[in-house]
Amino acid sequence: MKLNGQIVSRETQARLEAFAAHFEKWAKSINLVAPSTRQQFWDRHVADSAQVYQLSPEPKTWIDIGSGGGFPGLITAILLAERGEGWVHLVESNNKKASFLRTAIRETGARASVHAVRAETAPDEIETCDAISARALADLSLLFEYAAPWFAAKTGFRAFFHKGRYYQREIDKARDHWDFDLVKHESKVEPGSVILEISRLASSSAS
Repeated sequence: MKLNGQIVSRETQARLEAFAAHFEKWAKSINLVAPSTRQQFWDRHVADSAQVYQLSPEPKTWIDIGSGGGFPGLITAILLAERGEGWVHLVESNNKKASFLRTAIRETGARASVHAVRAETAPDEIETCDAISARALADLSLLFEYAAPWFAAKTGFRAFFHKGRYYQREIDKARDHWDFDLVKHESKVEPGSVILEISRLASSSAS
């Protein structure tokens, strides 16, 4: 099995297939992703999410906010399982989705734990980590508000945010109130989309 051109082991493939079966079962009763994208599960969701881990594959402690149906955080946690190192804190305030994530972790052996709290209060529960991810959660300015406490707590912190084709508007808006370094990674799955890698985030004097 390949994800974005990279071969994954049979063990990891088995974990991903177990997650796919679990996802399909739960998606019949709760809205884990937009219904129109369920038939594109492997490309639209799994492969797209896997790009985050593939951009930064060394074991680390992640926070994934707005984890929802498990994207991208649970996919990162499944890919980390084979290495036996690293961890993902999945932040999801919806209790039904949090329950889905907890059972998915048990089904797959993913290296993750679930925090059923809102993104803005998560720093009270998870004081420090190495990186943060989010997909289809909020605009960039709000994501920066959520992430700022963790950037302040640790030097070298990184953020990886999936963004669609209108990402430049969000970048321009965010620069009104934030200083940050940025690397744009073109999506291998969604033409026109990117993963924005953010470092050195700080509130600007204009804010």
